[in-house]
Amino acid sequence: MHRYLTTTALLASISLPLHADTLPRIDWAQVTESAQGQTVFWHAWGGDPRINAFIASVGEDLQARYGVTLEHVRLADTADAVTRVISERQAGRDIGGAVDVIWINGANFASMKDQGLLFGPFAESLPNWPLVDTEANPAVLVDFTLPVEGFGSPWAMFQMVFEYDSATLPEPPRSLPALRAWIAENPGRFTYPQPPDFLGTSFLKQALYGVLDDPSVLMGPVDAVDYEAVTAPLWAFLDEITPNLWRQGRVFPANEPALGQLLADGEIDIAFAFNPGRASAAIADGELQDTVRTFVFEEGTLANSSYLSIPYNAANIEGALLLANLILDPAIQARAQDPDVLGFQTVLGLHLLDPEDRAVFEDLDLGIATLAPDDMGTGLDEPHPSWMTRIAGDWAARYGTGQ
Repeated sequence: MHRYLTTTALLASISLPLHADTLPRIDWAQVTESAQGQTVFWHAWGGDPRINAFIASVGEDLQARYGVTLEHVRLADTADAVTRVISERQAGRDIGGAVDVIWINGANFASMKDQGLLFGPFAESLPNWPLVDTEANPAVLVDFTLPVEGFGSPWAMFQMVFEYDSATLPEPPRSLPALRAWIAENPGRFTYPQPPDFLGTSFLKQALYGVLDDPSVLMGPVDAVDYEAVTAPLWAFLDEITPNLWRQGRVFPANEPALGQLLADGEIDIAFAFNPGRASAAIADGELQDTVRTFVFEEGTLANSSYLSIPYNAANIEGALLLANLILDPAIQARAQDPDVLGFQTVLGLHLLDPEDRAVFEDLDLGIATLAPDDMGTGLDEPHPSWMTRIAGDWAARYGTGQ
């Protein structure tokens, strides 16, 4: 059995590895024709009403342009979709799988790619791929230190930003040491989502960057270093701040929306998100005070891309390919970047767009809480995915609720 499986003769050539002088050939006219009437099941996190509404709008476009129905399978954890694909392979279901597309990155992408569970490579053969700015954003080709190699198509860029109400906190702490001191001086006014939630574990990785003398060790697998020695400063940091967290660190919010709600309710003074436009979008929706602003650490904050990947046994590969290409359409990328919708950062290069499409981006009001690109500071590389898995598990053993 070929490591990267395809399900139709039409796309058989796409299972060949990419080379510098050649790309897989896809007959897009035939893809479009074959996709007619398909229902594509997009497994994506369903914890944010704005994201859910955006996905629904993409589904309307997919239906209007191609006659393809989009079903959003709302996940609490992306790992649930990965587990389903693994279970199907174990059961011998190598065609007709239940998962057509996954919003994925990090450990989940690494796991599926390593196990040969992904269809492709396909990303660099998408008609809209030439609009992706791989020079300014090389991170779209590398996911958590691992080459993507066309097995995921990037559709949004993210960088961690901290959110605060400038009316009650005129000068926020702009480094991890400053945050550490601020938490001690303001008990109960800070918290983070409970790992293994993605954002909660990302805070642990951000903290690792801040406590390590040599963060470069994070770029390799966790088993390549003395894990206990490397992480000792992290646990010391968390041991120190936990009693001074919201509710004395005995309870943690479940996810990003829950953390943002604590800020909106005035229960905490600082929240954070991976979407630099989240605060502006929440202000536009009346969910946050219009005095809320964002900041980044002076030493930089974590940055990454999100991808759409197609499982090897997807039942509706043609429709999935159309979705992956459609979400790179400049109009849809601009919609996602609009803070009234999502505030996500585009993966497209504005210099690569037609003047009319470029003007749409240039006319966007990014919102009063969104930092200008020049103020975003350094985007820190995501650690190897094994770090996320290991520290999330160890966090649960040390600080999990119910202690």
